[in-house]
Amino acid sequence: MGLGERLKRLVGADAPPRIRVHLLLKGRIGDGWYDVDRDLALPAGATLEALLEAAVREGIDLRRAIASSPHLAHTLMLNGERCPLQENLARELREGDQVYLLAPLAGG
Repeated sequence: MGLGERLKRLVGADAPPRIRVHLLLKGRIGDGWYDVDRDLALPAGATLEALLEAAVREGIDLRRAIASSPHLAHTLMLNGERCPLQENLARELREGDQVYLLAPLAGG
């Protein structure tokens, strides 16, 4: 193996393309308070379902949050537009997409 091949392996030139998706999760959801504002790296072609899996691997239990407050599955936002979860699990994400899950606040 030549020097060029070794360098490619070292810097990951053969790695599959990745995209970054911004995840914002805020508010009281179920029994917990969530304050997540970060980018997640996903393989190119990843779906909303893949984002849920990646979030869990990163220690952000998005599935549990939605299960404990099921109405949030209908208020998920993708790039500023409502994106009901069940109807969009297979939706492909793109570089720079923003996924928001904001728990409603109440008081008086």
